[in-house]
Amino acid sequence: ALEKHYYKSYHINLSVEQRDRYLQQQLPAAAICHMESKLPTLFLLLALVVCSASHHHDPSVVGYSKEDLALPSRLVALFTSWSGNHSKIYTSPKEKAKRYGIFKQNLMHIAETNRKNGSYWLGLNQFADIAHEEFRTNYLGLKQELSRTGAQSHPPPTFRYANAANLPSAVDWRYKGAVTPVKNQGKCESLAGSCWAFSTVAAVEGINQIVTGKLVSLSEQELMDCDTTFEDGCGGGIMDFAFAYIMGSQGIRTEEDYPYLMEEGYCKEKEPHASVVTINGYEDVPANSEISFLKALAHQPISVGIAAGTRDFQFYKGGVFDGACSAELDHAVTAVGYGSSYGQDYITMKNSWGKKWGEQGYVRIKRGTGTPEGVCGVYTMASYPVKNATPWG
Repeated sequence: ALEKHYYKSYHINLSVEQRDRYLQQQLPAAAICHMESKLPTLFLLLALVVCSASHHHDPSVVGYSKEDLALPSRLVALFTSWSGNHSKIYTSPKEKAKRYGIFKQNLMHIAETNRKNGSYWLGLNQFADIAHEEFRTNYLGLKQELSRTGAQSHPPPTFRYANAANLPSAVDWRYKGAVTPVKNQGKCESLAGSCWAFSTVAAVEGINQIVTGKLVSLSEQELMDCDTTFEDGCGGGIMDFAFAYIMGSQGIRTEEDYPYLMEEGYCKEKEPHASVVTINGYEDVPANSEISFLKALAHQPISVGIAAGTRDFQFYKGGVFDGACSAELDHAVTAVGYGSSYGQDYITMKNSWGKKWGEQGYVRIKRGTGTPEGVCGVYTMASYPVKNATPWG
């Protein structure tokens, strides 16, 4: 009975295997919730009830059985709960009805995908009332068609980690203090998106902490406003150009000094004594090489292009993602670690869609598939900033 209650109350058609993986990830920090996954399933279910009662009221994880999905009253209740949780306000009854229709379609896709018992699962998030094409238009801002060498007066030097050996079996730069909290790019002026700026900034924040010991949140808005030679602000860009801008402008300002506005603005001149973080260069990871990717990631967070324009990625909630990908790179994230779970090797990526998306704002992408480009093309366009140790940091 307890298992049935869990199945109906906490997920949209999750299998037993998916449920157990979800439990392992979602149990909070209490001692009982740090027990190993080898404990009996019933104990873990009891732990969830004791430790995770707050999840019951979170529409991103609350679900219904297949039969419940056919009941209009339950669907309306879920939509009402979800829209309240995400502070959705609609301009008219007609707009609300339109969004409810889209919500139902997305919900059915989520339920159908979760019934497949894959290594990942989907859930309701802030995008649940958005049609897929609308999502692609407004939240994916990587411009792959731009040449990565266009912003370079000289090609990057040889891949510095080529001879790296004895790589650790797992790396997580979050636990090493080199990753700032997950940020939210939002809907940037109804254009392609600012993901490229967030990916760039996260990589620079990481190497700056590794070299100086100081974790400083940096300004995506400065890149949006000032890096305009090759980039297009809310219209999209790529990370190499942004690294080149930071080099050429003697650093990038902090988030506190130049906060994010979710729109393009006028470039503010740097004050003479403005607090900035500098880099000395950037390098590309050799394309289509998983081992090169891991060598770089073992030493620092790296910016990554990804083919994320699918409904599965739009509603990713947890697990190791190996689902459908778009035809080309269209989004930018930051790789912050790699590891293994339940026999699945993965790369941990920091996204910029807020903490209500994915695993508290992160996605784990499957690795070790044998394809040169990797799942969703993550090995085809990766790069990282270079920062030398200096007396002034």
